[in-house]
Amino acid sequence: MITPIRILAVDDHALLRKGIAAILMSQADISLVVEASNGREAVDQYRIHRPDITLMDLQMPEMNGLDAMIAILAEFPDAKIIMLTTYVGDVQVLRAMKAGARGYLLKTLLDKELLETIRAIHAGRKMLSAEASFELAEHATSDALTPAETDVLRLIATGNGNKQIAAQLSITEDSVKGRVKNILSKLGAIDRTQAAMIGVKRGFIQS
Repeated sequence: MITPIRILAVDDHALLRKGIAAILMSQADISLVVEASNGREAVDQYRIHRPDITLMDLQMPEMNGLDAMIAILAEFPDAKIIMLTTYVGDVQVLRAMKAGARGYLLKTLLDKELLETIRAIHAGRKMLSAEASFELAEHATSDALTPAETDVLRLIATGNGNKQIAAQLSITEDSVKGRVKNILSKLGAIDRTQAAMIGVKRGFIQS
């Protein structure tokens, strides 16, 4: 008798949870034991059910997937968590893997890669989707933005000018201009709008 791999599925969209359930339903060696719709629920359900694998959405209300994963791993260091996301960005991937994720999957590829990823991670391996691996490789030699530059980029993305950014961060306009120049250079952007778009795509800022 096979003891199935027990799964906790966490996503704020019921439709996606149904999709995961449908994929797992026909698998004799994998069983969906519980679902959660946000990070707080995920932590509570993990404590109760102690699943073998947790499928964790990255972007959720109340508590995001990264914070929920960190909370679970603080209590259960051996927890095996796969992050699910709509977007692939090298900064997000690195953040999740450094925080302890065992895998990183795009939601658009669940029907192709979910089962293989679950089985591989249960067996002790780590798995990244091909797109996530490509993003990491493509930007492996890029200069990372500093926290101060990321703050400026976040404010650029919400439509603030240099004067407004300076006021909000309590720095001089010259400091803002210097950081903007560095941001454009590091991201290879021609202007502020493109920098904001690249920042979202790579995961420096959330859309």
